[in-house]
Amino acid sequence: MIIKQKLYTVWVFSTISLKRLFRDKLALFFTFLFPLIFLFVFGALNRNNSVSFNVAIISSSDSAIASDFIKSANDNKILKVNKEVTDFSSANQLMSRGELDATIELPKDFGAVKSNQPSGQAIVHYTQNNEQAAQTITSILDAQFQAMNSEITKAPKPFSVTKEQTNKHSLSAFDYTFTGLLGFAILGAGIFGPMNYFPELKKMGILRRLHTTPLRVWQYFLSAMLSNAVTGLLSIGVMFVVALVVFDLKVIGSYLSLIPFLVFGIVMVLGVGLALGGWAKNERQAAPLGNIVVFPMMFLSGTFFPRFLMPEWLQSLTFYIPLTPVIDGARMIMSEGKTLLDLGPQLGVMAIWFVIIYSIAFKVFRWE
Repeated sequence: MIIKQKLYTVWVFSTISLKRLFRDKLALFFTFLFPLIFLFVFGALNRNNSVSFNVAIISSSDSAIASDFIKSANDNKILKVNKEVTDFSSANQLMSRGELDATIELPKDFGAVKSNQPSGQAIVHYTQNNEQAAQTITSILDAQFQAMNSEITKAPKPFSVTKEQTNKHSLSAFDYTFTGLLGFAILGAGIFGPMNYFPELKKMGILRRLHTTPLRVWQYFLSAMLSNAVTGLLSIGVMFVVALVVFDLKVIGSYLSLIPFLVFGIVMVLGVGLALGGWAKNERQAAPLGNIVVFPMMFLSGTFFPRFLMPEWLQSLTFYIPLTPVIDGARMIMSEGKTLLDLGPQLGVMAIWFVIIYSIAFKVFRWE
């Protein structure tokens, strides 16, 4: 009976926290709309990440081969041909200003018939800072010429290449972006919320009055866990709906593994917010300390860019940051089809941080 009463108290305070959230317009903005803004920005960037090159074609040849080549180049989605450039003076000026990546020259003898078959060599002109673009354009033209060569001569090819699809799934740029933004949403729900409203409740004297009641710290923390888990899942759910409908997100893994994993991640990260907000007397103490904790997690845990771009030694260190196993685990479930049984290292690190963080939170919590 006593346990039932204490749990009922937890339920009451969790519902109060939820009602306070939905009455606070600023909290609603940062919980639901703010992560969506980042989702639309990064989603739009990754949707338009197709590679293309701005080029000009200057032809001195009157051959039919040259005309066919120019037509196929205009139809090429990777090469964006500037049709207004007709001389090297204009082309060099545009290349010097970075408006053109390269200029393709077709000499006068391009397409001329030699030894009973047409031949020729195109020249790619580029500036010193566009060498990589020129190499890529040369490779594109080489593939195009190989197709033309196969139509002109039927000589057998001693070497060839084929392709074979593996049974593994690869990650798209948006996959990395979305799981990172999930981590950002969890940071917002788990840290910024308690870090902001705990000092406010202390300032208003509400926590001091609650301290005079039979309410215990564990009950208050448990109610915060429940309310923040609900709001965090709602925020993430809205992000999922937008990502699925607008950006065609593909989830390979099971939601039955993903949902409890994300709940555990939200509750674990919430402990950081409870510790910061519970210790700080006012907003002036909470804000700088929160920035010291949040920013390293935000930029070193793979929130905005994948960790594989970091040096190996930094990847090894950042794996033990609290948010890293949350983002990595969500990515493995969503993009690789992993289950909770496959996430032993991630769950182990999260469990250790759970114990450490909540031990600190209980110890430093102050009612006023």
